[in-house]
Amino acid sequence: MTEGDYRHVYVVIEVQDGKLVPVSFEMLGEARRLFDKFNKQNDSSEKVVAVLLGQNVKEISESLIKAGADAVIIADNPDLKEIRNTTYTKIISQIAKDKEIARRIEPKYADQFKRPRYMFFAADSIGRHLSSTVLAELEAGLASDINKLEISDLEINHQQKTNGMPVIYKKTLEMYRPDFSGFLWTTILCLDNTNPAIERDYHPQSCSIIPGVFEPIDPDQKRNGVIIEYVPKIDQNDLRVKVLSRKIIKSQIDFDSHKAVVSFGRGIKESPEQNIKLIERLAKDLGAQIGVSLPISKKPFSVSQSVASTYMIPDRVIGTSGRKISPLVYIAAGISGAMQHIAGMKESAFVVAINPDDAAPIKDESDIFIKGRMEDVIPLLIEEFKVQSQTATA
Repeated sequence: MTEGDYRHVYVVIEVQDGKLVPVSFEMLGEARRLFDKFNKQNDSSEKVVAVLLGQNVKEISESLIKAGADAVIIADNPDLKEIRNTTYTKIISQIAKDKEIARRIEPKYADQFKRPRYMFFAADSIGRHLSSTVLAELEAGLASDINKLEISDLEINHQQKTNGMPVIYKKTLEMYRPDFSGFLWTTILCLDNTNPAIERDYHPQSCSIIPGVFEPIDPDQKRNGVIIEYVPKIDQNDLRVKVLSRKIIKSQIDFDSHKAVVSFGRGIKESPEQNIKLIERLAKDLGAQIGVSLPISKKPFSVSQSVASTYMIPDRVIGTSGRKISPLVYIAAGISGAMQHIAGMKESAFVVAINPDDAAPIKDESDIFIKGRMEDVIPLLIEEFKVQSQTATA
């Protein structure tokens, strides 16, 4: 592998109803922060490249430059107005291997260029599907639902990858995601095979990024970049599937219009059905919406079908795998405070946590921490709210 084989980070941008999806700016912001550091450490000039497909999208390309991109590759075509996975997959793969595009981005290494060094996609319903098919087309690896990224030189000794020999993998993208518990990190690497028996490169190193995890950078109106118009090669056979109508299905659970949210986690375990009924009553008295931690959406406890289908569902998950919320009051009952849950509720104005373990991480995020079992605490809260309500109306 030579210095010019793999260059830059390509960020696949999403457009919805002619507008850029917020996660696109979040990915660009993180790419910009990573590559400012990357280029300084390696004395290099690799670029943040936005890849934008659609119809009439040229007019929004400048905003991507201001948001951190050094270059924007545009494939603007009426046949790209609606996202058809097969068509988008082929075009993004074409762009990823195109030497003439590479020449426009950075002439010095264009003749050597094979593929991007890294690729970012959004971890949403579109990006998860698209990232998997693009990386299958490119025959490289993919890490899904990432919420932390670093670039490092790593020494790896692996029986299959390196034939048991220590090898320094330079400029490796370390892709992190919390495990199911939410308290431990899983690190995913996309490594080339240096073992002579199975030697091959796996580039680009790629991931899908959870929306809401990274902050976009403040737009810089003085930033300049190159806009590259790409004429896509579209297989007419891929257009046999027509999009006749399209409707965006939003979450069935409305958190935004509620000033309070009551969430529960695995702390319901002693009496799941009864505890959920308690939480339901508390939420009703407060006029609050009900949320859950990620493990609850996996239905870990036996409850009635009506309760499970109402509350143990992904649409109620608060955290990096679900929703980010910012109510005036957030009550966490039986939630220990995994990092991915904290990320979803940390913007709440006032946080009350109920937990028998005063070493639970949620305590550090709370304005009021009540040490106790929810079975004991919630009935007292309900009774106190009733007294306060009667006093207020007297």
